[in-house]
Amino acid sequence: MFYREAGQFKDNYAADRAIFPILQDRIGLGVILAVAFLVIPMLGNAFFLNSIMTPFLIMALGAIGLNILVGYTGLLSLGTGAFMGVGAYAAYKLTTSFPQVNVLIWVMCSGFFAAAVGAVFGLPSLRIKGFYLAVATLAAQFFLQWSFVRVGWLYNYDPSGAIQIPARTLFGLPITGPHATPLTQYLVTLSIVVFMTLIASNIVHGRIGRSWMAVRDMDIAAQLMGIRLLPTKLLAFAVSSFFCGVAGALMVFFWLGAAEPVVFDINLSFKILFMVIIGGLGSLIGCFLGAALIHVLPILIRMLPLGGDAAMVEHLTFLLVGALIIFFLIVEPHGLAQLWRLLKQKLRVWPFPY
Repeated sequence: MFYREAGQFKDNYAADRAIFPILQDRIGLGVILAVAFLVIPMLGNAFFLNSIMTPFLIMALGAIGLNILVGYTGLLSLGTGAFMGVGAYAAYKLTTSFPQVNVLIWVMCSGFFAAAVGAVFGLPSLRIKGFYLAVATLAAQFFLQWSFVRVGWLYNYDPSGAIQIPARTLFGLPITGPHATPLTQYLVTLSIVVFMTLIASNIVHGRIGRSWMAVRDMDIAAQLMGIRLLPTKLLAFAVSSFFCGVAGALMVFFWLGAAEPVVFDINLSFKILFMVIIGGLGSLIGCFLGAALIHVLPILIRMLPLGGDAAMVEHLTFLLVGALIIFFLIVEPHGLAQLWRLLKQKLRVWPFPY
């Protein structure tokens, strides 16, 4: 009754290829966007926007990039944090070298530098996979993080070794720097994340996405069908790194304001990987659900009146989040996205049993 598809016919190819062919999906997406663009800016305070919503969107975008590689192509990577760092440092260098160009252009262009680096480190994927590919990407993580520390040109030889984001404006409104408001940075981040999520959805539902999933399911069969493995895998690495690079640039420019190389360490890579696993492999909505659980939930736990010192609250947070991760992996190994699929199926047949 609530989610029936009866009467919704597809009479042309465009309707058959639509990403959201069901009316209820389109209505739900419209409601979510209305809440994100209208309700949250009106009701959310500076702490809620800057500490919860903006990093949640950035982490979700990074999870989308990793999910393209792990969930849709079946290639394991542990270098997500380093690729996000490549995007951040590339955007910083471009912004300081060409200050007359709008900063949003350089934020988006930073993804191409991350894509190039990701494609280079994705070359071993033709010969190795699984655990050995994870080790290769782990080597990329340590090498790139070492470069962020040792190559002074990347941070303009700043004595602190950190990158400091300069103040920039958009139509006269500060969007980076100390004068930028959390509301402005949230809206800019939200617009970019929505735009890139739409691009990712179109890619994974098209010919390229089907090629990735064929390689994921059985690469030998995909090769026999005419899919060239090396270009397909390198494209997956490049597109994945592009999304991660843009996420890294957004993290520094619209959330942190400054960053040291330790920000993009292996802990960030594991955090994004946990988001993908908990949210659901091969699901874009799962990236947002996983980011909500891994990033937002610990913040909400710290806000509870638990008492005690900060160290005890921090340890309790790790215990609770770890227990929830184990619980979801046991109860629903396909991630939170599978729970959403089951809910929609129950709504389709309600009030009849399923």
